[in-house]
Amino acid sequence: MRPILLIPGYQGSGPGHWQSFWESNLHDAKRVEMPNWDFPHRADWVEALDSAIREAGQFTPPLLVAHSLGCLAVVHWARFNLHPIQGALLVAPVDVERAGTLAVLEDFAPIPLFGLPFPSHVVASSNDPYTSLERSRAFAEAWNSRFTDLGPCGHINTASGHGEWPRGEALLKDLM
Repeated sequence: MRPILLIPGYQGSGPGHWQSFWESNLHDAKRVEMPNWDFPHRADWVEALDSAIREAGQFTPPLLVAHSLGCLAVVHWARFNLHPIQGALLVAPVDVERAGTLAVLEDFAPIPLFGLPFPSHVVASSNDPYTSLERSRAFAEAWNSRFTDLGPCGHINTASGHGEWPRGEALLKDLM
């Protein structure tokens, strides 16, 4: 089996979040614990992600599954790290450069816009309150990622009704 690293966003993923279900239900899935979920610092998150990737990838490169701010941690990590990974499912990347972004998230700006050196898939919603669909599409294009518009699905989290999220599991299997 290939290891799956789950990278939640700002404030982590609570018990009803699809990442929490996946952590419980998918063999070899493990949550990356960030140093501070409520006051994220880019360097600390990238370092924690790098450590988790090195540990998980001792035998087989891991697959990354990120949500929201976790997507930006992955992209910032990819700028400087060469540890092999199988690919990344990037769900609802948050736009920390938009007006009205929480000040606590601004450390993740600017958002890197370059071709990722691994297969990736950006999944977005047409009514995400934290990123416009056009911006998500631009991220996917810049990152050389496959792109899926799920339609009006909010931030693809617990609040928008995405508990176990079987469609997401199907997207993950496609990336595998």
